[in-house]
Amino acid sequence: MNYETIVQVGDVLLSSDIITEKFCCDLDECKGACCVEGDAGAPVTLDEIGGIEASLDNVWPQMSAAAQAVVDRQGVAYNDPEGDLVTSIVDGRDCVFTCHEGGLCLCLLEKAYRAGRSEFCKPMSCALYPIREKRLSNGLIALNYHRWSICAPAVRRGQRLGMPLYRFLEQPLVRRFGRAWYDALCATVRALSEAGYTEVMP
Repeated sequence: MNYETIVQVGDVLLSSDIITEKFCCDLDECKGACCVEGDAGAPVTLDEIGGIEASLDNVWPQMSAAAQAVVDRQGVAYNDPEGDLVTSIVDGRDCVFTCHEGGLCLCLLEKAYRAGRSEFCKPMSCALYPIREKRLSNGLIALNYHRWSICAPAVRRGQRLGMPLYRFLEQPLVRRFGRAWYDALCATVRALSEAGYTEVMP
């Protein structure tokens, strides 16, 4: 990011494309590829690891034998080559909590949560994707739009619907930063639009 492309709301810095770019997940098209593509698991915090471990019994019977073996060997998370904590993966690919149904890749943690069998939904990094969060040395939080070719269907659908990324991710952003922060973000977008800095309307 450079200075001209940063929007600040409270102690959060957002790249302006989170406001201007259109995005809306299209699971029928992408098949949930973000759960299986890539060379590392989803970023997690220590608190989230605790939540996952507390929910493990609720999803264990649905996990594949290979995923169970990985968790038995190294736990629900590990340190990736950059030293970040991420969810464990199977054969350098699938998250251990991925399940395959009807040709789609789904999250066992989220399924258990939606079924009322668990209090933990899924890692915040998964809920916020394609927004990536980073804690800066000055204490501020930076949010960036992570562009990935497998999300091309989501971009096309977002453009058809006229759905800005920050609107599509309203619930995860509220979960992460609170309703008051999200309302302040929307007010900032309105102010920018009225000032002619963005064509996006809230």
